[in-house]
Amino acid sequence: MLIGELAARAGTSTRTLRYYETHGLVRPHRSANGYRVYDEAELRVVHEIRALLAVGFDLADIRPFVACLRAGHSSGDVCPDSVAVLRRKLAEVDAYLDRLGGVRQQLQEQLTHAIAYREEQCLRTRRRPD
Repeated sequence: MLIGELAARAGTSTRTLRYYETHGLVRPHRSANGYRVYDEAELRVVHEIRALLAVGFDLADIRPFVACLRAGHSSGDVCPDSVAVLRRKLAEVDAYLDRLGGVRQQLQEQLTHAIAYREEQCLRTRRRPD
């Protein structure tokens, strides 16, 4: 299939496919007239790339998944290098969640303090004689 057909079937643009190609993730064959020609396997590769990008992987992280697909596996996440990337990304997400938990706790404490302060101010205002 030509680049336009692959782009349409993958739900992306030809520019994006060329970008993936420059990073070595998508591999077209060249026809006699120089057109990029993709086989059906490249559609699966593009779907894998897009799915991983959507959850925060960068192109360097995606390489092992593409290599796993090219090795003939039905899924890009079953090879040892892919599993290593998944473990690393999960550790990154866990660390981020820990930091967010700390931020949430700090915000909750600030809010509790602010509400208590406002309530105290309202009570003082009501007690004052006219």
